[in-house]
Amino acid sequence: MNGVSTATKAPPKSRARTSIGGVLLASYVVVILLATLWPTPLDQGYSAAIQKVLDVVHRNGVPEWFGYNKLEFTANVAMFVPLGFLAALLLPTRVWWLALLICPALSIAIEWTQATFLAARFATATDVMSNSIGAVIGILAAVILRSIVYERDQKIIARALWQNGIRT
Repeated sequence: MNGVSTATKAPPKSRARTSIGGVLLASYVVVILLATLWPTPLDQGYSAAIQKVLDVVHRNGVPEWFGYNKLEFTANVAMFVPLGFLAALLLPTRVWWLALLICPALSIAIEWTQATFLAARFATATDVMSNSIGAVIGILAAVILRSIVYERDQKIIARALWQNGIRT
């Protein structure tokens, strides 16, 4: 084995995270593109149903100021949380921060496409802002999760070394 003992070699990386994450990310990007680049807004024709939902939430304690615009903003935030999470999780640890550039860039590209090619859609800076906020929430969740897993792994490794009498 070219002079390197198997005890000093790092174990092979699991491809499960990248394989499953890659499929999930690609699928989710398709969902986002379908939702945002559909020729007509997805809520078109559903204003009565949306109003009924708002009436129900208002009756159950949500303040009246939370209307359609706040609902749409919140939905845009929620739509980009999984995107930020998956992007940050799939990027190598040393460059996770690229997700902070990629996700808002995707949102800007979507809004530009809506403004340029989709007459029935409305491109707004508010959408870019809400999408970016959602992405940052997802990115932070991924960074925290990675940190927790890293710390757990370090404890497991240290314990295994200690139990085997190996001092570092």
